[in-house]
Amino acid sequence: MGSQQLLLIAVGLVILGIMISVGITMFHDQAASTNRDEVANDLAHYAAIARAYYRKPTTYGGGGNTFRGLSMAQITSRPVNDNGVYSLTPDPVNGTPDHITLMGVGTESGLDGSNVRVVMEVYADSALVDQNLMN
Repeated sequence: MGSQQLLLIAVGLVILGIMISVGITMFHDQAASTNRDEVANDLAHYAAIARAYYRKPTTYGGGGNTFRGLSMAQITSRPVNDNGVYSLTPDPVNGTPDHITLMGVGTESGLDGSNVRVVMEVYADSALVDQNLMN
């Protein structure tokens, strides 16, 4: 009888350890997912500002239907916040590209162990998250 009870206690402790490990993993995954969503929301906001710059005439400080001259400083005065760090490629935009690329690097570690990363390509009429470059 005593050995059966010890076996049950040992099995219970193993199961408890597995449950704690799974719980920690789920918490980490949820934190990374939440941070990824927050970074994507910030990028969507910045993309709207970039599209407004695109449409604004050059006489009013806009791009005149180009992204030429746009810099991250014109999009936001704070490219760093609690969610992550944001950048524009290239900064400032030169030439007349048909789109620009905004990137956000989050504060949580992502799928590959490095920090969460979201890349958004901004066009004159839309913005797309590049799923291949996310982690």
